[in-house]
Amino acid sequence: MEPCTFILFGATGDLAKRKIYPALYNLFVRGMLPRNFSVVGLGRREWTADVYQAAVERSLYQFSRRKPDDAEQLNRFLQFFAYRVLDIGREEDYRSLLALVEARERTLALPQNRLYYLSVGPEYFETIADRIRSSGLGAADGWKRLVIEKPFGRDLHSARALNRRLAESFAEEEIFRIDHYLGKPVVQRLESLQQANPIIQALWTNRYIANVQITASETVGVEERAGYYDHVGALRDMFQNHLLQLLMMTAIRLPYDSSSEKVRFQKKQVMEALEPVHQENVGVHLVRAQYAEGSVGGQPVVGYASEPGIPPASANETFVAARLRIDNGDWRGIPFYIRTGKRMKKKSTRIVVEFREPLKQARPEDEYGALPNLLVIEIGPEESISLRLNTKEPGTPETFKPIRIDLHLTPPTSPEAYENLIGDALRGDAAFFAHWDEVELSWQWVQPVLDAFANDRVPLRSYAAGTYGPAESDALLAEDGYRWWFDDDEPPSSQSESTEGDHYARHAHP
Repeated sequence: MEPCTFILFGATGDLAKRKIYPALYNLFVRGMLPRNFSVVGLGRREWTADVYQAAVERSLYQFSRRKPDDAEQLNRFLQFFAYRVLDIGREEDYRSLLALVEARERTLALPQNRLYYLSVGPEYFETIADRIRSSGLGAADGWKRLVIEKPFGRDLHSARALNRRLAESFAEEEIFRIDHYLGKPVVQRLESLQQANPIIQALWTNRYIANVQITASETVGVEERAGYYDHVGALRDMFQNHLLQLLMMTAIRLPYDSSSEKVRFQKKQVMEALEPVHQENVGVHLVRAQYAEGSVGGQPVVGYASEPGIPPASANETFVAARLRIDNGDWRGIPFYIRTGKRMKKKSTRIVVEFREPLKQARPEDEYGALPNLLVIEIGPEESISLRLNTKEPGTPETFKPIRIDLHLTPPTSPEAYENLIGDALRGDAAFFAHWDEVELSWQWVQPVLDAFANDRVPLRSYAAGTYGPAESDALLAEDGYRWWFDDDEPPSSQSESTEGDHYARHAHP
C-alpha cells in the first residue's frame, strides 16, 4: 500500500466514529497501513487536533473489534490525525485545506496520493467534488480517489445527474462507491467458494439449482430515521443497492484469481441479462407491504403509520419481495426471490441456494421425506456457509434426515466490512465497489417499479410486526411450487418439539 493522505469529510459524524476510525486502526494494527500515512479530518466543529485525536481514541475503545492495549502503538496511530474546520460550500476553506495537506506531505515525506472519503449526506457529494477540483486539491502528482456512500441517487434520473457531476472532477476508475454488504467477509469469499471447490462450480447452473433466495430482514422499525425513511422506503433503502449487489455476486461465475475488471464485467453482464419488469406487470412479480402493530421479541410494537414522525396516511413500503429471472445460459428459467423488510420476526441476511430434488422428480407420488439440498450463506448477524444434505435414519430405511455440513465459519477476529473496503480503496482494488454501470443498470430495473408504486399499480399489503411478511409474499413462491426457507426451519422429526417446527409444517410443501 502506497503512502498517502486520507482526507475525511464528516470526521465528527457517527459513521466515522463507528466504522471508519476502527477500520483504520485495525488495518494499522495488522500492519496494513503504510508507515508514512496522514489523515486529515474535516468538520464544522471548532476542534483542536488534540480534541480530535481524543475523539478518535474514544471511538476505538467503544467500537473497534480490537481494543487498544499498547499505549505506544496507540500514540503512533493517533499521530496520523490532523483536523481542520471546513464549510463544505466555501472554496476558501478548500484552499486552506490544500495548504495543510501539502505541508503534511512535505513534513511526512508523502507523495501526492490523496483519498477523499465523503462521510456526509449525498446532497453534498456534487459540491465537494466540484470544490476539490476548483481549489486545486485534486490536482495532485500522484493518484486521487473519491469514496462515497450510498444512496447513489434516488431514481434513474437523479443517479445519472449525480454521475455526470462527479465525472467532471473524477474519472470512473477514481470513484469508489461503497456498498458495505460487499465488504462482508463471507460475501467476498463467494468468489473463492466456487473457484476452490469444483463440485460447487459444477453445480452452479440451472441444471442443478431450483431457485435462489436472498433475504435481508430486520426486527427494528424506523427508529430515529422516520423523516428520511418515509421518503425512501424499502425499495430504495435496501433493494436497489444491497440486494441487487448480492444477486450479482451470487450469479457471477469467475475463473481463478479474477481481476477487479473481470468481477465488474461479470456483474454488469448479470444486470444486462436481468429480465425487465414494466409498470403494467410489476404486481405479478413483486409484493410491497407495510408493517402493522404486532409483537417483536415478546414486546408489543406499533404499526408503521403510528410511529413518531410518520404521517398516519403514509403509503410508504417497509417490505418488498420480488421474483427476478436472469436470461443467460447459467440461470435461464431459475427464479431469484428477493425480500427485505422491517419489523420482521428475526434479523437475518442470507442467501439460500435450493438444489433440484431428483428423488421427488423420480417418485413424485411417494412421501419419501427428503428435504431439498440447500447451500446456506449466512451474511448476518453471524457469518457462515453450510450445506444441507440428506441421510437415512438408522432403522428406518425409507426415512431421510437432513444433516448440515459447515463449509466455512467466519472467526470473530475476521476483518469487518469497512476494514476490508477501506483497505481495498487504499490499494486501489475496486473489485468490491459498485461500478457506475452496475448502479445505472440497477436503477433501470427499479425505475418501472418506482413508477408503478407512484401510480398505485401495486397494492400496499399489510403484515403484522414480528412475522415473516405478508401472505402474498408466500404466494409469490407457491405459484412456482416453492417456499421461503427461514433460519429457524426444523426437520419433520422435531416438529412436535418446537413452534418453529410447526411453522415448518405449515410452509413445507406449498
